[in-house]
Amino acid sequence: MIRRAAPVLLALLCCAALTAPRAGAADAPWNLGALMQALAARPGGVADFTETKTLALLDQPLHSSGVLRYAAPDFLEMRTIAPRPQDLVLMGNRVVVTIEGHEHTFDLRDHPRAAVLIGTIRATLAGDGAALQRHDRVELDGTRAHWTLRLRPRDPHADVRALRVTGSDDQIERIAVTEANGDRALLRIRPRPLR
Repeated sequence: MIRRAAPVLLALLCCAALTAPRAGAADAPWNLGALMQALAARPGGVADFTETKTLALLDQPLHSSGVLRYAAPDFLEMRTIAPRPQDLVLMGNRVVVTIEGHEHTFDLRDHPRAAVLIGTIRATLAGDGAALQRHDRVELDGTRAHWTLRLRPRDPHADVRALRVTGSDDQIERIAVTEANGDRALLRIRPRPLR
């Protein structure tokens, strides 16, 4: 189950940029440090998502949708609503997956491959560029108005081969994941407005 859940957790990094852009952000130079600073400034947020997964074993892609939540420093939730309810929650080292009312709990320390992946997610959410570069090869292309962050795990045994995050200003709009086995996922994010 951890193998299927781990790539989904990558999607949760989008929650770092779920609120409106801050005033004055457009005046600062745009580079990896500026992006990390914008992400670090986020205490949390909520967004709707749609996800398309393309798996080698299936003839048709899988589609799902639901809600993402993040609260600094280490609470992440991906609540899938369609096609069937599923909830994945990460808090500290504890992961809880609930499917059709059945709850499965595990500790990340017992799953080192997933722990590496979660380290990447947490470094991104925290805006910790140094930690992110320890876990991944990092490239940022584009401008503040349209940027792409490419992450490639340094661990040769990682389940994920590459992660591509695209956005505008300090908003994450899409996350594309390529797994080591060639399976792919594309997550589209729509932040909910502040109330």
